[in-house]
Amino acid sequence: MEEGDDFFDEESEMEDDFEKDTGPKRFRYGKEYAAEVRIISRLRHRNLVRLIGWCHGGGELLLVYELMPNGSLDTHLHGIGAPPLPWPRRREIVLGLGAALLYLHEEWEQCVVHRDIKPSNVMLDAAFNAKLGDFGLARLVDHGRGSHTTVLAGTMGYMDLECMINGRANAESDVYSFGVVLLEIACGRHPMVPNGKELTHLVQWVWESYGRGVVLDAADTRLHGEFHAEEMETVMVVGLWCAHPDRSFRPSIRQAINVLRSEEPLPSLPPRMPVATFMPPPDAFYYTSSVATGGTSSTGTGTTQSSTRERTTC
Repeated sequence: MEEGDDFFDEESEMEDDFEKDTGPKRFRYGKEYAAEVRIISRLRHRNLVRLIGWCHGGGELLLVYELMPNGSLDTHLHGIGAPPLPWPRRREIVLGLGAALLYLHEEWEQCVVHRDIKPSNVMLDAAFNAKLGDFGLARLVDHGRGSHTTVLAGTMGYMDLECMINGRANAESDVYSFGVVLLEIACGRHPMVPNGKELTHLVQWVWESYGRGVVLDAADTRLHGEFHAEEMETVMVVGLWCAHPDRSFRPSIRQAINVLRSEEPLPSLPPRMPVATFMPPPDAFYYTSSVATGGTSSTGTGTTQSSTRERTTC
């Protein structure tokens, strides 16, 4: 931060200071963004990265979060030369991420739809406790309101098909992303799995093993079988349940956590992965996303990587 830049902690009154900006800066730091940051700063949970403050100067806005010494989860799952996380630590990360989503979806005053749940947004503190971060795409939805359609954004591989086509982001679409992350933690694989000359989505790849009755064959081979078999199966099956192609069959985050904690029995899933059935609106051919293995975005139509469309419905 350079001399002349302004820094404010999370208790600062942001809106008044944002209103002092003029020209291009006022456009970038408008009331809507200030309100969003102010709401995010009110979230308090042990499994959320804490916003410490923010500063702006030189036409840029910086958000300051607490330090996470162990970086992000993806570096430990896929980093070159990174030692594999032991299973007990992986299970605690699963439960911590689930607790964060339960707070966002059901325990705060409004439902916070994160819209970009993926390992690179799951940070690990000094004790490897999971803390969900990056609320840049988050939206607030009143409890019981249902879907929220807006400029769609997220990461390919973690977005359900209906969300990509219809743009309806809600708690169920977050649960889908959570399911993909659970499978990624258990299998140690990216969302797109090489299958000969083609790529198969991780959900389909694991579901095939589940249908053959050998779901544990999909477990991360780097663990060399050193895991609790019942816990591993539970994480995988709950991951498939959360990533069910039909969102009406997905559990709530509370239901998923109850099964992960062995407080409820495992769900019975069909041996073959179901096909999603829904009718997209006639104008639903655009979406905004970044690829599952990177942070860049591109623009296009149809099946290309990204574009934008804006609309709000219930």
